[in-house]
Formats: sequence, C-alpha cells, structure tokens
Amino acid sequence: MLTPDFPFQYDRWLAHPAGLGSVPASARGARVAVVGAGISGLVTAYELARLGLRPVIYEADQIGGRLRSVPFPGGVPGVLAELGGMRFPSSGRAFFHYADLLGVTTQPFPNPLTPSAGSTVIDLGGTSHYAETPADLPPFFTEVARAWAAALAEIGVPDLQAAIAARDLPRVKALWDPIVRARDEQSFYGFVAASASFRALPYAHREAFGQVGFGTGGWDTDFPHSILEILRVITTNADEDHRRILGGAQQVPLRLWAAALPDGPLAGRSLSDLHGGAPRPGVTALHRAPGTDGAHGPVVVTDRWGQSHAYDAVVVTCQSWMLSARIATEESLFDHATWMAMDRSHYSQSSKTFVMVDRPFWRDRDPATGRRVMSCTLTDRMTRATYLLDGEGGGDDEPAVICLSYTWNDDALKWLALSTDERVRLMLRSLAEVYPDVDIASHIIGEPVTVSWESDPNFMGAFRGALPGHYRYQRRLFSHFARTGASPAQQGLFLAGDDISFTPGWADGAVTTALNAVAGVVAHLGGAAHPDNPGPSQAFEDLAPLDLDATDPSTSTDPSTSIDPSTSTLGPAGG
Repeated sequence: MLTPDFPFQYDRWLAHPAGLGSVPASARGARVAVVGAGISGLVTAYELARLGLRPVIYEADQIGGRLRSVPFPGGVPGVLAELGGMRFPSSGRAFFHYADLLGVTTQPFPNPLTPSAGSTVIDLGGTSHYAETPADLPPFFTEVARAWAAALAEIGVPDLQAAIAARDLPRVKALWDPIVRARDEQSFYGFVAASASFRALPYAHREAFGQVGFGTGGWDTDFPHSILEILRVITTNADEDHRRILGGAQQVPLRLWAAALPDGPLAGRSLSDLHGGAPRPGVTALHRAPGTDGAHGPVVVTDRWGQSHAYDAVVVTCQSWMLSARIATEESLFDHATWMAMDRSHYSQSSKTFVMVDRPFWRDRDPATGRRVMSCTLTDRMTRATYLLDGEGGGDDEPAVICLSYTWNDDALKWLALSTDERVRLMLRSLAEVYPDVDIASHIIGEPVTVSWESDPNFMGAFRGALPGHYRYQRRLFSHFARTGASPAQQGLFLAGDDISFTPGWADGAVTTALNAVAGVVAHLGGAAHPDNPGPSQAFEDLAPLDLDATDPSTSTDPSTSIDPSTSTLGPAGG
C-alpha cells in the first residue's frame, strides 16, 4: 500500500535485482534477535538471513501471529476458520510479493455487494433489504453513498487517490500533508458530521452510514478514531478488491518459515533449519549488557525459561504494549517520547465466531421469491456482519463456513464475557430475526470457533486504531528505524509490526515495517542499500512523515521537546 504519510515504493524495492543491500564482511553472521513469529517477524528474519546475518526468532505462542487459520474441532480436515486476517487487498503489494513468492492461491473475498458474495442483505431498524447488486438497494442507500463520496471530495481525496495511482510521490506529499495538519485532531464521526454533504441530509443518513458503511460494512464502532486512519484506508484502496487465501492465511508465514533461502551465504537453508525446527521460547526481558570502558554492550534477550543471550541487534515485532505489560524492558532502551508513543497506542477490540456447515445452503433459492435463502448480512443487531464462505472446491455439497459475527470495539466487548456456545446461540437468535424461515442450526457440523483478540495475553487487542491527536505518536513509532543521533543506550533496537505502521490491521503494514527494520539493522551494522536500489532509509529525508512540531513549533506537545529529562521528575511512560 502506497501510504501517503511515507509513500515509499516497497514493491519496487523488493523486485529490484540488486536486492535490499549488503553488510560488510565483518558483519556476516551477526546474530539478530527477532521477537515474534508473525508475518512481520518472519519477513524480517527471512531478509536478514538472505543478507548473511543470523536471525534468531522468539515466539510466545505459534508461528503466524494474527494470521491464524484454525480447524474446527471434530470437523472436516482442511475446513478452516480465519481468526485473524482473512481478506487481503490487492493494493498490499509488499505482502503479495511474499504470498506470490510462496505460491499461495487466492480468490475474491465475498464482501458485501460484491459479485463473489452472490447476494447481500442490509437489515436496519427491523427492515431487511435484499440486493444482488448495489442498484437493487433503495434510493436512500444511494444518497448515503453519494454523501460519503462528496465528503471525501470536499477535502481533495479523489486527487490524492489519483496521485497515488500515478505514483507521483511529490504530489502525494503535497496533497496529504496539509490534510494531516488540518485533520489530526478530528474524529471520524466529527468529519462525517461536519461535512457539507451529510449536514444537508437528515441524521438517518449518518446513522445508516455508521451501520452499513462502505466496502466491508458498518464503521460506527470506528467513529471515535482519527479520521486520518480512515482516509488512509480509502486512499490506499485497503477496503476494496479483497482476496481470500485458499488453504488459510496462516500458510503464508508457515511457508516463509519453511522456504529455502534463494541466495546469500545461507542459500538452500530455511528459517526452520536455522532454528532446529522451532523458534526459541517467548521473551520475558530485554536489557542492555554493560560494555567495556563504560561503553554500552549488546542487547540481551531473556526467554521464559530464563535463558539469556546477547545480540548485535534486536527487532521487536510483537504489539508494542507487550514491552510494558509482559516483557520486562529496561527503560533506557527507549527514550521517553517513544515510551509515550507505545503506551498511548490505542488498540481496537475484535471478535469473530465461526461455524462449519454441511454445505453452502445459502446458494439455494426461495421458489416463491427467486432470492437466495441467506446472504452476506449487515445489520444493526448484535451480529453486525455475517459472511458466507463457500467451500474452497466450489461444490454445492461440500462443507462450508459461516462467520456468524465479525465485530469491533464496543460491539466486540459485548461478546467478551460469553462462552462460545452462548455466543453462537445469541447469534443464531439474531439471524433468525433476519431469516425466520432458515434453520441455520440444522446445518452446523463440528464445534464452533471463536476469538476475542483483546483477551489474548500476547496481543491485548486486534490492531491499533489511532485516536484524534495521535499522529505524533504514530510518526515516532514508524520513524524509529530511521533515527539519527539516537543515544548509544538506544541503538541496535528496532520496532516493526502492523501497529508500528500507518496501516494498522493490514498485513501489508506488518511487511513494510519489517522491511524498514531490515534497513535499520543493515545501517546499524555498517551496511547500506545498493546505490541502484535505494531503500527506505535513503528515501526517508525526502518522503518522511510530516513533522507537525517542526511545521509549527509553537503548538508542540511532544514530550521530547517540552520535557528536559535531566531536570524532570516525571518517570518514563512505560517500562
């Protein structure tokens, strides 16, 4: 995704025959710890290994992170529930660089009102509207869609989209940076309510927009978030043209773990080979070892069984809250401003519940109406969004999957205290109000599967969702790899993962920040990108995310500029 904050062309950097750079011969074999075996950690390790470094991956749970594809207990082998990422926008070209390299197969994801969904039902206020194309919906919904498009046009989003499509990088920055300056402290709902197009319409249009939304469905649980987060989704085409990975999204990190390195000193070996078949245990502590003559030594990683090892560099790809909540991290490894940014990160809750069914019965048509008996469903009831996933073989009689409910934030919290069976019963009851003549339960086979990411101690949330005024925090985290002049106590430690990116919740952000971290490690070890293929470190000066404080220092609220650590009595935000 060519994010407007830092529109570096990662896909072209990856595709260039010169590769991602090199390290001096003296650095070959340097050990680099990678905390987390999600897609970000595995991309980091894979590319470091290609450069001749020796990555050591630590993982607290399982390979894949939030790309987690699980079978149904007692179910049919090969039929999976996607608890984390389940739809991948084609604009995520850095992610698909690896997906394509690994040979995964995809097909369109059945989002609402797309041809692959077959049909969609929008159920609001107790009234259901059936549609096989957007034209089948009442004019009211067209008015809502037009109001949203007009609201975006009011601030020049179509021009920005055109600049991104043309890869006119100077124009992207020229159009986006003023939006950041003007909108950083505005919420999503505040933007919608203040737009001339929605102000000209009754409140019902704003309410329906929140319930139905655009692309994948309702967005009102995101209304408190910064409008900048939503504008990034729009401008990068993150909410359209989604692909479903056949065989499960988790096979991308699993295949990357097992893939033979194509070149470099370790060619022919895989990450799995380098680790004896399994990552090291989860990390419980990070600290800096003392050096000689008063110098700072290497970063030491301690695992859950008390084993400690020193590394030439460390890349942390787990969600940044872990560095305060679960990993005893020495405070001096990050400055106060970075601790503040990590601890102020706002994570969205997310809950999904899946059942396996005997066949894709929703393809059946009611003989009286000619309509499909069940559809992809958006509703104001507790289920909010229901997705119907045909069997991967496409047959009418093979087992299939229903995502009974996919909810975020406040809607996800409604399910948090309920058991799996309680969730399913309530969801079936809600859907029975929409489809009174369909006995969904009669088709269920195996055991249901559910997840609430906020209750997982290794995540504490699904993905970051920045609040108004959080742009400075986002910039600090994203730019961590490109720091110049960092104190010796903070060198050699890098952050990656989708929550460090400007596109949280999308696998592409996890991949691109991993590539940033690779560039940071290379520079730290005295290496550089190839002159014919400059990387994100070389492009940073020209494409860097807008520095709001440099733009208007009089309005600075950045602790790094307003607090003198030598005199302040305040402790660090984290640690």
